[in-house]
Amino acid sequence: MIQIFSGTLLLSILHALIPSHWLPITAMGQNLKWTSKETLLATLYLGIAHVGGTLLLGLIFYFVGHELDKNYTAYFEKVVPVGLILIGIVFIYRHHTHHHFHIDEKEALRKRSTIKIISSLMLLMFFSPCLEVEAYFLMAGKYHISFLVSLATMYAIITVGGMLLWVSIAIKGLKKTNWHKLEHNAGLITGVILILTGIVTYLLD
Repeated sequence: MIQIFSGTLLLSILHALIPSHWLPITAMGQNLKWTSKETLLATLYLGIAHVGGTLLLGLIFYFVGHELDKNYTAYFEKVVPVGLILIGIVFIYRHHTHHHFHIDEKEALRKRSTIKIISSLMLLMFFSPCLEVEAYFLMAGKYHISFLVSLATMYAIITVGGMLLWVSIAIKGLKKTNWHKLEHNAGLITGVILILTGIVTYLLD
């Protein structure tokens, strides 16, 4: 349980830091002449949509994991951690993660109304869940649903809160910083976290 909680915490923090979650919003807000309040409000809406899509899929993964644990205990105890390791290897291989909307896409959105822009991006964010976090919701299936609630709450607060924090800082000039290195290595870091969680889970279960 501790390793699942810790892994979810680390990935939540990592994804709150990834520039693709907040830098495009800042750039687009500046381009469309939004006030700081409007930019932060847009960030809140997009963060909620992103979290909502992730948690909805996570709920499905949780019940799948619950059924597997109930009917295939041996499978769940050993095969799922191995699967987590394999997913981690895939992320390291890809060495890239999370392609939501990008800065260059804002040009196509400039001529739309603010409501249409936010609605379109909310839909895009809803259907762009954090798939690597879903692995932890699957593993949470062996525990009571209250554990899922705690994971979901932690993920939601860190993700949305992190996006709001970084957008507010970026509005003040942080967007000029070169975040390419973090963006480029996000997949690598994610893969390492997943592999370590899988190994620890395999050894402890």
